[in-house]
Amino acid sequence: MIAAIDVGLRRIGLAISPDGKLAIPQEAVLRRGRRQAARDLRTLLEEWGVDRLIVGLPRGGSSEEEMERRIRHFIGLLELPESVKVHYQDEADSSEEAKERMQGVTRQRRDGRIDSLAAQIILERWLESAEQGKS
Repeated sequence: MIAAIDVGLRRIGLAISPDGKLAIPQEAVLRRGRRQAARDLRTLLEEWGVDRLIVGLPRGGSSEEEMERRIRHFIGLLELPESVKVHYQDEADSSEEAKERMQGVTRQRRDGRIDSLAAQIILERWLESAEQGKS
């Protein structure tokens, strides 16, 4: 099972791929604190039997280095077993694309749907690049 996350300050968007082809958004993890969010996320990843985690990283912008440092620190808090492989994927414009996909579908609430849709986009990009690497 492959999972992707979009780490935000308030929520962590989450998507899974049970077959390595289809990316399905899941309910976002609410972030009341780093350690709590890491525990909640680790529990979900264990329950789903995730063996590959795709993590969105921002590229470009003035705060790129700081955000990457924070995200990598958060991934360290997960204390994942060595069997879980972590890959980093450029998340450029994934949140904006997620908002565009939701346009007109539903009122944009702060319930984590956009965050998990961004994680789905990150996962789709990674799956596509992994597939292209095979050919």
